[in-house]
Amino acid sequence: MATIDWTPHLRQHLFDTSRRSYSGTTLAAVLAAAFTDEPRLRGYVLDDQDRLRQHVTIFINGSAIHDRLRLTDVVADNDEIYVFQALSGG
Repeated sequence: MATIDWTPHLRQHLFDTSRRSYSGTTLAAVLAAAFTDEPRLRGYVLDDQDRLRQHVTIFINGSAIHDRLRLTDVVADNDEIYVFQALSGG
């Protein structure tokens, strides 16, 4: 299972823990499992066309993903996925 670590902002509003593990062989599959677990995440991470939102960045094992449109990056067991969300304000 791959482990997802969410940005503190998402974690604060949605989870009581920062890391959760999910099965899947692509980023899309792992995220789909996470969205099943916590449906409110979908709107923060994906737009209405199921593409990664512009203000969200995802890394797998420390490397930025390549496919922001279809999320086809390969995910293996024990991979670590980091979801970052840019925040603005003033």
